[in-house]
Parts: sequence; structure tokens; C-alpha cells
Amino acid sequence: MSEIKLNLEARTLTGKKLASLRAEGKIPSVIYGEKEPILASSDYVETEKVLRVAGYHSPVELILGKKNQLALIKDVAIDPVSRKIINIEFQAISATSAVEATTPIVIENFSASEASKTYHFMYTKAIEEIDVKAKPADLPEKLVIDASKLVSVDEKLMIKDIILPKGVEFADKELDPEQVVASLYDPAAEAAAREAEAEEAPVDASDVPSDNGSKPEEASEEKAE
Repeated sequence: MSEIKLNLEARTLTGKKLASLRAEGKIPSVIYGEKEPILASSDYVETEKVLRVAGYHSPVELILGKKNQLALIKDVAIDPVSRKIINIEFQAISATSAVEATTPIVIENFSASEASKTYHFMYTKAIEEIDVKAKPADLPEKLVIDASKLVSVDEKLMIKDIILPKGVEFADKELDPEQVVASLYDPAAEAAAREAEAEEAPVDASDVPSDNGSKPEEASEEKAE
């Protein structure tokens, strides 16, 4: 089972009646994957801590009465006004079967690269996360790309640069290995380019005062009078 555990309670309240449950500091949830969805609830503070640790990539051991069920967090509903969690959907999984999970991509050792130390380049990410497939025990918390060897601003980090742990594969079999995950850029060069563009921008004649201190349109009005 998982080291991440969450205590649940069975619930019967549904619909508008869930407001009273939330007022008691509980989060309603649904567990899918069994023959019928299981309705449950859990303590808000405890659940929030579990969500921060597990994300959408780590299995959670749900403890409901005398039954323990391994699951992944499938969806989390957030109230748009209060920004509080109002509902959670879990997907029941088996410890012996491969499952798909969304895993964050982390770029490491960039500060040690020549691109960073010598040229002071920076990078921008095009992909933040990706779906992988593995048995629950093998699901990684993150996928790493080592950026320590980057030098040129033209270099890119790609899918093929991701270090896949043993027992883990990409969920999409047709994923392009050349797909860009992150690109380098020169902040100093971009700032200089923006400054040059600003200097070369055409001046609006209506904003230039005439010899008498008036703008051209004002001068025309004076002559007309």
C-alpha cells in the first residue's frame, strides 16, 4: 500500500445537503472504480495536506471503515470565490496493475550549466507535466531533466531528455521525442531589442507641438478662427 494515507467516512448526504457537511469542516468525495461509486467524506485539514503531498501522481491509501483502498486523485473541485476545496474524485486502482498518472516535469542543475553561469541565459517551459504509466509503487513524484550541460541559447530540452525511472513509461505511445519541454533565451538581448523597438517607433505628428507651442490640430483650428 501507499505511505500516503487518508481516513474517510461513508456519507449519505448529497446535493444541497452537502453544504451542512462542508460547514462541519468536511470535504465530500466519490471513489470510482468499484462496481458502484462510493460516497465518502474526510476532514478538511487532513485532506488538504494529503492533496499537497500526493498531487495527481502519487497513490493514496484510502481508509474507509475496515476497508483499505489504493487510489489516485482524479479531480479536485475548487470554489471560485472562497478558493476552498468543495469536492474530490478518487480513482480506485490495484497495486499489481499499471495505471496512468499525471506527473510534473522538473528541470534540475540549470544553475550549474554554462548557459546560466557564463551567459546568464534563462529558460521558459512549454510543458509542465506529462502522463506516465506504471504500477502504483513505481509511479514517480516527478520526472527530471538534467540541464547541467546546456551552453547555447539555441539549445532546447526535449521529451527525449526526460529521465524515466525503471518501470515507468510514457502513457502516449506516439509521443514525439523531439517535442520541446523548455527553451533558452537571453534576457539581456531581449531587453535591448525592446528598447531599440521603442526608440524606432514612429512619432505621432498630433503629439508634436508646433512653433507656437500648440499641437498641429490646435494650430489649424487657430488659423480657421
